Amino acid sequence: MTQPPLHDPPIARNIHTETPLHGVVLTDDYAWLRDKENPEVTAYLEAENAYAEAVMAPLAGLRDDLYQEMLSHIKQTDVSVPFRDGAWWYYTRTEEGLQYAIHCRTHGSPSATEDTPEQVILDGNKLAEGHAFFAIGATDITDDGRWLAYTTDTTGFRQYTLHIKDLTTGETLEGEVERVGSVVWAADNRTLFYTVEDEEQKRQHQLWRASRGQLNEAELVYQDDDERFNLGAGRTRDGKYLVLESASHITSESWFLAAENPNGAFTLISPREDKHEYSVDHRNGLWFIRTNDRGRNFRLVTSPVATPGREHWTELIPHRDDVMLEDVDLFASFFVACEREDGLPRLRVWRFDGDGPQAALNAEIAFPEPAYDAHPHINCIFDTGTFRYAYQSLVTPSSVFEYDTATGVSTLLKQVEIPGGFDRTLYASERVHATAPDGMQIPVSLVYRKDKREPPSEQALPTVAPNSDVAPVSRPAVGGGATPPPKTHNRYL
Repeated sequence: MTQPPLHDPPIARNIHTETPLHGVVLTDDYAWLRDKENPEVTAYLEAENAYAEAVMAPLAGLRDDLYQEMLSHIKQTDVSVPFRDGAWWYYTRTEEGLQYAIHCRTHGSPSATEDTPEQVILDGNKLAEGHAFFAIGATDITDDGRWLAYTTDTTGFRQYTLHIKDLTTGETLEGEVERVGSVVWAADNRTLFYTVEDEEQKRQHQLWRASRGQLNEAELVYQDDDERFNLGAGRTRDGKYLVLESASHITSESWFLAAENPNGAFTLISPREDKHEYSVDHRNGLWFIRTNDRGRNFRLVTSPVATPGREHWTELIPHRDDVMLEDVDLFASFFVACEREDGLPRLRVWRFDGDGPQAALNAEIAFPEPAYDAHPHINCIFDTGTFRYAYQSLVTPSSVFEYDTATGVSTLLKQVEIPGGFDRTLYASERVHATAPDGMQIPVSLVYRKDKREPPSEQALPTVAPNSDVAPVSRPAVGGGATPPPKTHNRYL
C-alpha cells in the first residue's frame, strides 16, 4: 500500500532579536519560541507534533511492539526494600497499569501484616490526576513521624511546590510555596527550613524558616547573591544539627545550627575559598569533613563543633594521588569511606576506638565480580551495626545488600527481577586494561555470552590509538567536576 503524500513540515518564522550581553550582541531569530504563554508558540509545537506523527505513522506497529517488548522485561507490580527510620519502616510499591509509585510505611515491622497495617503516605497516581506531568521532589518527615513536607512538580520544568501533610489525619494543610528545592524539619517537629529558587537565574538562592501551618509567615534566613552558587539544606545523620550548604561546581561552604534550637543563628564552618570543596557530618561533638584542600582526590579531617575552622582541622585519612575519597557515611561506631581506585568503587569500613575521632580501617566490603558499580543505599539509623549498599554489574541486576560490621557478612535483601527469561548465569564479565599511547593503562569492562565467544585475554587486547572509536567503559578516579549534593540525611521516601 502506498502512503498518502505528506504535507510540508511547519516552518517557524524568523523574528530578528538582538540581545546585548557583556559587550557582545547575541542574535537569535527564534527567541520568540521561549515564550510558553504565546498561543503562536503552542500552535507551532502542535503542528510539529502532528507532522512527526504523520512521518512516523508507518512505524506505529513496530513502535508498539518495541514498547511491549521493553515492558515485558519490567516487573510492574513490585515493592522496594523497606528501610527503618525511627519507629517506622518505609517503602514504595508499584502496581501493574499504574504509572506512579505509591509511598507507604508500616509501624514496628518491615512488612505489612494484620498487626502492622500499611499506611499510604503519598499515592503518586492520585496526586497526578488532572495533570499531564507529575513528579515528587524533596521529602522530609518530622522526628515524631507525624508531619510530612514534600514538593511536587506538575509542569515538567523542575519547579516544585511545597506542601505539608498530617500523616495522622491524612489532611494536607492549606498554604503552598512555589519553586522550593530542599526541605528539612528541626527537632521540635514544627519548624521547617526550605530553600527557594531565583525565578530568573534558576538556582536555589534563599533559605526560609517557617512554623508548621504558617507558611505565609515564613522568615528569610539567608540569601546568596553569588549567581554561581546553589543552596541546599539538610540534617546530620545523628539528627543533632541542621546544615546549610552553598556550592558551585568547584567551591563550597557550610553553616550549621543545632536542630533543637531552630530559631538560632547559623554558624559558618569555613568560609568559601575558590576551588575548595568540603562536606560535613557530625559525631560526638566533632565535625567529620571531607575536603579537597590538599588535593583533588579529597581527604578526611575532624574539628570540634566549637572551633570548626580550618586551623583546627585534624587529619584522619590523608589525600592520596591514586584513590578518590568520593563520600563518607558516618555512624555511631563506624564509618564507611566510599572511595574509587583504578576506576572501581571501594567501600572500606573504619571502626572507632571510642567516643573520639580515633578510628582504624577494619574491613573492605568484597564484591563478587571484576567490573561493577556499588554505592551506599538508604541508611537513616545512626546507632547501628549494619550498613546497606546497592550493587549491580553488567551481569547482575540492581541489588540491595546489608553488611554486618561485626561478622563481615553481606546479606542480599532484594535483587530486581527481570521477567522474560533472563538468566545471569549465561553471561560473564571481565575487566582488562588497554595501553594508551602515553603508556597509561586504560580499564575496559567487557560482557559476553559464555556459550557464544571465548573470553578475551588481556594480552590479546589491542592498544588504544588516539581518536579511537573504542570507548572504555569506566569512570576514572579523578577529583573536581560538579559538586555533590549537601552531605545531609533527610528522610527520603
